[in-house]
Amino acid sequence: MEVPMLQGFKNFLMRGNVVDLAVAVVIGGAFGQVVNSLVADVLTPLVGALGGVPDFSALKLGPIALGKFINALLNFVVVAAAIYFVVVVPMQAVQRRLKKEEAPAAPPEPPEEVRLLREILEELRKKA
Repeated sequence: MEVPMLQGFKNFLMRGNVVDLAVAVVIGGAFGQVVNSLVADVLTPLVGALGGVPDFSALKLGPIALGKFINALLNFVVVAAAIYFVVVVPMQAVQRRLKKEEAPAAPPEPPEEVRLLREILEELRKKA
């Protein structure tokens, strides 16, 4: 005999959405590490080389850690751009392509009774 609460938990885990969400979280974490490395190890030194300061985290305006904010802002912009160009744009292209392939089908021909009723209606309108 199985406990109903455990059966509900098992059903919850076996739904496809939970597995998809788990995969998305794992992939998102790995993607976040790649983007953080890109920002910290590639973009920040490039931008810092232009301004003479390769590490923004040391920038402070009094007690305010302005450099950490600049790093976080740069990280956000890179993540948003990557998601847009790697996920959103290709998905929109696929959706447009699928929409074009789904040509609007011609409406099905009405049954014989409906056609006869329409013909009768036309004849009655002509006589009126």
